[in-house]
Amino acid sequence: MSTLRFRKPSEIDICDETQEDWWSASKTHKRRWRMAFTAISFTRLLFSLSKKVLDKDGSLLRTLSYVAIDVPRINEDSPLDNKAVTLLTVDPTKLRDMVRDKNFESLSEFGGVQELAFILETDVKNGINGGEADLIHRQNVFGANKYQKPPPKRFLNFVFDALKDFTIVEFGCGLLSLGFGIKQHGWKDGWYDGGSIILAVVLVVVVSAVSNFKQSKQFQKLSTKSSDIRVEVVREGRRQPISIFDVFVGDIVCLKIGDQIPSDGLFVEGHSLKVDESSMTGESDHIEIKEGNPFMLSGTKVTDGFGFMLVTSVGMNTAWGEMMSSINRDLNEETPLQVRLNKLTSYIGKIGLLVAALVLLVMLIRYFTGNTRDDKGNKEFNGSKTKFDDVMNVVVSIVSAAVTIIVVAIPEGLPLAVTLTLAYSMKCMMADHAMVRKLSSCETMGSATIICTDKTGTLTLNEMKVTEFWLGKEAMKDDSSAGLAGNILKLLEQAVSLNTTGTIYKPHSTSVPEISGSPTEIAILSWAVLNLDTSIDDIKQNYHTIHVEAFNSEKKRSGVLVKRNNEKTIHTHWKGAAEMILAMCSSYYDREGVLKVMDEDERLQFESIIKNMAQKSLRCIAFAYKEVEEESGQVLEKLDENGLTLLGLVGLKGPCRPEVSAVVESCRAAGVNIKMITGDNVHTAEAIALECKILNPDDDLGNEAVVEGVHFRNYSPEERMEKIDKILVMARSSPFDKLLMVQCLKQKGHVVAITGNGTNDAPALKEADIGLSMGIQGTKVAKESSDIVILDDNFTSVVTVLRWGRCVYTNIQKFLQFRLTVNVAALVINFVAAVSSGKVPLTAVQLLWVNLIMDTLGALALATEKPTNDLMAKPPVGRSEPLITRIMWRNLIAQAVYQLTILLVLQFKGKSIFGVKESIKSTLIFNTFVLCQVFNEFNARKLEKKNIFKGILTNKLFMAIVGVTIVLQLVMVEFLKRFANTERLDWGQWGVCIGLAALSWPIGCLVKCIPVSGKQLGNQRASVF
Repeated sequence: MSTLRFRKPSEIDICDETQEDWWSASKTHKRRWRMAFTAISFTRLLFSLSKKVLDKDGSLLRTLSYVAIDVPRINEDSPLDNKAVTLLTVDPTKLRDMVRDKNFESLSEFGGVQELAFILETDVKNGINGGEADLIHRQNVFGANKYQKPPPKRFLNFVFDALKDFTIVEFGCGLLSLGFGIKQHGWKDGWYDGGSIILAVVLVVVVSAVSNFKQSKQFQKLSTKSSDIRVEVVREGRRQPISIFDVFVGDIVCLKIGDQIPSDGLFVEGHSLKVDESSMTGESDHIEIKEGNPFMLSGTKVTDGFGFMLVTSVGMNTAWGEMMSSINRDLNEETPLQVRLNKLTSYIGKIGLLVAALVLLVMLIRYFTGNTRDDKGNKEFNGSKTKFDDVMNVVVSIVSAAVTIIVVAIPEGLPLAVTLTLAYSMKCMMADHAMVRKLSSCETMGSATIICTDKTGTLTLNEMKVTEFWLGKEAMKDDSSAGLAGNILKLLEQAVSLNTTGTIYKPHSTSVPEISGSPTEIAILSWAVLNLDTSIDDIKQNYHTIHVEAFNSEKKRSGVLVKRNNEKTIHTHWKGAAEMILAMCSSYYDREGVLKVMDEDERLQFESIIKNMAQKSLRCIAFAYKEVEEESGQVLEKLDENGLTLLGLVGLKGPCRPEVSAVVESCRAAGVNIKMITGDNVHTAEAIALECKILNPDDDLGNEAVVEGVHFRNYSPEERMEKIDKILVMARSSPFDKLLMVQCLKQKGHVVAITGNGTNDAPALKEADIGLSMGIQGTKVAKESSDIVILDDNFTSVVTVLRWGRCVYTNIQKFLQFRLTVNVAALVINFVAAVSSGKVPLTAVQLLWVNLIMDTLGALALATEKPTNDLMAKPPVGRSEPLITRIMWRNLIAQAVYQLTILLVLQFKGKSIFGVKESIKSTLIFNTFVLCQVFNEFNARKLEKKNIFKGILTNKLFMAIVGVTIVLQLVMVEFLKRFANTERLDWGQWGVCIGLAALSWPIGCLVKCIPVSGKQLGNQRASVF
């Protein structure tokens, strides 16, 4: 067998013609081939065939030496062109078209669902083999469950995006300067000015393009991660979750409410299964899936019931795969913060354009009126005596300086800073168990004022255990089945085994059973198997299921209608919320197994038992049943909901997560209120809320803080708006109640985050400002409707998202303050110098270098600060509050004034103070200006705190960028004289530059002593920023 190799589809296609000739050689050869195939397959299929026979009602003839097995005969007159179809020869295209077109004729050609499963080497009960060789074999024949995505943007696209209008003009000025320089001074000396400008422009463009390209790659990875959902399949008789990308043709997929169907397939078995095919067909009606309509399309969603599906096509062989391959997720969505920053960029750009126009006009007038002089003191323009090349060279340099002012003035690094911050925070949030699906949610979460959370699995651990069992009105102290009457034990075993969506996998009698399902199902099944010694599979084999009512969050119960094999008695079993099941019962069994009528007094006693269990934070589940005799010819498909008999009550304990109470208190301190919305009993909800400190036992219990969903929805709109802020816990809530609460809170002006995991939670998740779905318990529909997926279902991760949201907003404010300080200083110094002397102290190359420091390196340094505890000590940021606060204006203006003061002093008095020539004075101005920005980066780390060095060693990237900036500045000044138009400085001059720049630290500290109102700027300025 080691020499055998699985053939790829391409190889099969090549061989088709040869196989046709071989098979048509003679009928004898065909029969021999079939005999060989049957002989080889017989050993492998012996076990599964014998199991099918044993499941039949008929008896087997047995002797001591053999067992008779009914092996189905191969039909030589098969409709499939008289060929035996196998896994290797089945046509994937035919399978795809069969399901897509819902073609019953094609299905009948294969012999039906069961025969097609046989062809695909699948056991409909136990699934495929699932070994590595088997999976590789299936992938080679049918492909993988992945679709081809449109090619992402290439690096050159980002380069073209970085070439903004003014950057192109700057590049053009560099080319003109290069041409005139070479013409005037020759190749050896004439290329420096123009070449320096071109090189600087290229450097800025490349750095910006590389940064954006890397962030795009990061977003692509996150997009792939968000598409990787978990699917439950059956392999070797065991239910196991796998990635959607690991589903293969032949797999048996388990489906329940809220699941997205991962591939094309056929219905095998299930109950009340309905599918929403609107994503594929546009029809909003839910389609019932059954034996008469077994076709299931990839990408559609299960809206009701549960079932099992045989996978027939995957990946690009499905209509969903073809459709998704032509859709590219928009990774360039503009967040609200980016929109606001773009407006700010436009506003500042207009100011820069005005200043640049004035500088251009003043410098041209001064030049052509003979008011400018060269380095030797001679007039630069002498009318007709001045050469044309000299005039054009000066004009190009003036235009280049003006354009450079525009390039520096327009803070295009602001959107880049947002992109960097979002990409960095998304990566870190993934490590903190939160996957961002919508970029804007990162920053919106920082403004959240209310978090509405589920209880089970979010506030509590995602595990439950039966801790109490009541039979009649007595609590059973003994955990085993020893004290139960025989008839009660039998009914309880039926109730648990037949009315469940969970499964048990136990390969050997001595192995520990593996139980899968929801936490509630796992707890009940574990109790039945371990305490009552129930054999779930044996009981299921003895009954035929007629109809199933699947559990949903509105009814809060599930039911099943079954009939024992060879009997006419029909059994109805219900399981669900105790008070709802109790309302359906008119009798009950006591401990001895005696049936008793339930009067009103006894009903009140049961209600008291349920209440007491709920007050212990237990989820109370009740079992009830009813028997009716089947009448001749009558087919029952509706479960009886009246006159039931109560079998028993179980209390399930879901312990609170140990860290939740501390997290809730930290949210309160941050100005964020927590509301718990649960489907549990009001007493259970109240007990859990007290344990989690959502409720205060002294203040909240008598203050309308706890309400039931039915009461909340029956309030008048005025009452709801009046009481909404007081409500902290809503019990027995429906998905509609969740939606209603979100709408009311938003009307009150709150920024609302809400958690959800069910399909019916989708409307509330979409309505909320931030929808948070659960990664473990959440359905695919809930995840698609949410903005962020909490991968570990933990409330602590919700608060982590809150911290990151605030961090994003604060980091943008830090960079904004830093960037605007440079803008103000650069614009004013160049304008004043141009008006007064006719020359700008900072050349085009120097300004482009400053632009690179600010927009890229500055954004990297300040946008990657991690969240601190200080963030949770502030109130949330309102929806309409401006980005630039009064605190930021205070810091910004102080630093800008200081920088302008020293730069203007150096501009007008630098030569006399230091006794240096003009070129060294210009280098001092450039060097001091750049170092001021480096030192000001430290000031920008803390907008309010005086200690700007706190936590600086934890941000290694910040320190690395500062170090790189200083080294590059040293190289610019000392080694790139011709490129940067600088002169070398001695140690004393470097010391002066560093000392002047370092003074920004004590100035920043002193300025923060000036008290500033917590209020933001007025409405006029707020509307701009």
